[in-house]
Amino acid sequence: MAEELKDITIIGAGPTGLFGAFYAGMRGASCRLIDALPAVGGQLMALYPEKYIFDVAGFPKVLAKDLVRDMEAQALQFGAAVHLDQIVTGLQKVEDSAGGIGHFVIETSREVYPTRTILIAAGVGAFEPRKLPLDGIEAWEGRGVFDKVLEPAGFKGQRVLLVGGGDSAFDWALNLQGIATSITIVHRRDQFRAHAATIAQVEAIASRGGCDIRTFTEVKTLHGDPQLRAVTLIQNKTKAEETLPMDAVITLLGFHSDLGPIKEWGLDLEKSDIKVDRVMATNVPGMYAAGDITSYPGKLKLIATGVAEACTAVNNAVHYINPKAKVNPGHSTNLAVFGQRPD
Repeated sequence: MAEELKDITIIGAGPTGLFGAFYAGMRGASCRLIDALPAVGGQLMALYPEKYIFDVAGFPKVLAKDLVRDMEAQALQFGAAVHLDQIVTGLQKVEDSAGGIGHFVIETSREVYPTRTILIAAGVGAFEPRKLPLDGIEAWEGRGVFDKVLEPAGFKGQRVLLVGGGDSAFDWALNLQGIATSITIVHRRDQFRAHAATIAQVEAIASRGGCDIRTFTEVKTLHGDPQLRAVTLIQNKTKAEETLPMDAVITLLGFHSDLGPIKEWGLDLEKSDIKVDRVMATNVPGMYAAGDITSYPGKLKLIATGVAEACTAVNNAVHYINPKAKVNPGHSTNLAVFGQRPD
């Protein structure tokens, strides 16, 4: 069956997109979310689900995965449709013969979605993890090679190799303590990109034998059939090789990000960011943007900023669809949609 025409389609189901879906429902606007990842949460779930976040209002600290869980529950309470694991491939504009605002048709890798307005909340764009530069590495996925950690308990009792020198590698060296039997970090250089305090923590653990840090070291060969059983490492300065028994390799080499076909939509761009005005409107009528993907003077790329921008974008999208609708919805404590009575 053809997808129904929605008031707002949000591209990106990270924190900004999720809050946008909540706000759309609060304003009585029909809404859907589309994301290239297989789960909601964006970078929070893809990069650091077990990491604490300290700058979200109302939470002294909150695990990224717990924040996503609660934001998802908040976002979907009004019935917004969620379409995951779909890459946006194209866009069409359908004019209204009666002279109205018309609508867009978003094309994805699976379906087409008609919508009156669009909110782009795609963070840094569609992104996918960088893989180990080994021939046939795809065949090892799910057989001992992973590019993210969603459930730390899945590595209980395993010998784990972390590949990378950034925050994710060092965070997981801490978070897998007491879960994995052994933890080894390998990095092709001796300079790390992680936070200095986290590096110091992991180095202190390593000095007590709680993990192993190997610099100027890379993965050369994977061994096992069908599951991973060992890894051959090569020291890239001396070319010395060593084969270690290993149950899991977690590659934490960062992500490729790309706006993809969004770059062809006629948007005013600044490098890989979308320029917006004070109401989060782009230069294309009916199309808004919020979150890390936006650019304007004084922009801060924070969760707190993104959710505020989502409010502004959705309220103005509602007004764009129906000029009689107020931009400012008033306080949620007074809204009938929550069963409240106006003061």
